Amino acid sequence: MASKVTEQALNLIKAMPRVALNNIKPLPYTAFKKKVNRQGNRKKKGRGDKGQGARGTWDPLGYEGGQHPLIDTSPRERYYAQYAVRRQYPPVSLLELQRLIDLNRVDVSRPIDITSICNTGLYSFHISKNHFGVNLTDEGCDQFAAKINLEVQWTSELVIAAIEKNGGTITTRYYDPPCLAALYDPLTFFKKGQPIPKCKVPPQDTLAYYSDPNFRGYLADPEKVLEAREKLAQKYGYKLPDLKDDPVKEMLLMRKDPLQIFYGLEPGWVVNLTEKCILKPKDEDYLRYYHTAY
Repeated sequence: MASKVTEQALNLIKAMPRVALNNIKPLPYTAFKKKVNRQGNRKKKGRGDKGQGARGTWDPLGYEGGQHPLIDTSPRERYYAQYAVRRQYPPVSLLELQRLIDLNRVDVSRPIDITSICNTGLYSFHISKNHFGVNLTDEGCDQFAAKINLEVQWTSELVIAAIEKNGGTITTRYYDPPCLAALYDPLTFFKKGQPIPKCKVPPQDTLAYYSDPNFRGYLADPEKVLEAREKLAQKYGYKLPDLKDDPVKEMLLMRKDPLQIFYGLEPGWVVNLTEKCILKPKDEDYLRYYHTAY
């Protein structure tokens, strides 16, 4: 059974906010070694004449003297709540997106996704740092005036209202890391000769977000999305444009399949850049795997 001194030391370590090499001290009974003089007698045993060392009246464990307690000598660190494993979404504002459109860095005649934004060379993310796509922020929502079909990974209600006010559409979409690697640099991915991966189902903690019509999730019911568009227009006081007679209706309503990551390319296809052709599988087991969500 452990001694009382050991129990006190363990309780102190549990109560302290941080334990490092600079604030660990040995136990009191290990501070001195027994010394024997030449004659063999043990008089003072190396403890001197007077004081706490000679009498063994040590201070309580953790006491350092003065008015500065031990807990204040250690630097404090903020609590990040599993910051290293949380999904991160590098931000892009509406103001930056409008600037890319004005400079013709982004083609508004085609749907805009994470590949279109990364191809501008002005936005990048790192999968090794747990980045999972674009977070579209509301900075410059009053200056945004483009009609686009946009696909991002995270956004807010004000951003959705700013895009739909101009007659555009927006969808929030989840991609797993292998799909993000292919979307970030498609040319490098196609040169490897690998089949296009299928997109996996969102994790449990984000499934509700990507199934919510208020955030235009790609797994939401299309009818509920139309109802959410009308409610948001009433909330912010703008008239929702009619897409039925819009000349670019087909472009604005283009959507990817939940398993699809590239427009016009199916999962499992192999893009051959050397011969400039697409290799499509014919095996039934192969097709069943790339068209099943699991």
